[in-house]
Amino acid sequence: MIRIVLTAAVLVVIAFVALDVWLFAIKHDQAAVRADAIVVLSGSKSRLPLGVRLMRDHDGRLLVVSRNDLPSRLEQDACAQRLPFRTLCVRADPFSTQGEARLIGRLAHARGWHTVDVVTSQFHVFRARLIIERCYHGRLVMVGAPNPAGIDLVRSLVLEPLKLVYHELRRGC
Repeated sequence: MIRIVLTAAVLVVIAFVALDVWLFAIKHDQAAVRADAIVVLSGSKSRLPLGVRLMRDHDGRLLVVSRNDLPSRLEQDACAQRLPFRTLCVRADPFSTQGEARLIGRLAHARGWHTVDVVTSQFHVFRARLIIERCYHGRLVMVGAPNPAGIDLVRSLVLEPLKLVYHELRRGC
């Protein structure tokens, strides 16, 4: 009996590690395109600088910033309209990837967007795409920013597969 339990535990750990490698080590993002909007999801501090660079490189039409609880200086500048392009700062409700997906869907419908670049951390691209595609039905391009380092990455390695399972069980926008 103990051998069966140990074997099952080892198989669960191997499956979890394999899922983590698939989510984190393999890139699931795409190259940005000229989009109707570049949407930067809240979270890691590496996301907004990439969104700003994409606006400059691709002559973006609108930068949409999903607000953080503790905004960086760059986010404060973006939301105060101190950047050289149009910005829209919003707070998702609920404050989650699901809330951001609903927000993208509503904004795209109201503003007639056909193509959206979404910037998120590399580890988050796969799951965020699944969630956003349930709410937004235009051309979606997911752009991966560098993953956070240290404890934030370790936490993500543990939580991201669990969140993926949760969202797959709760389908719909």
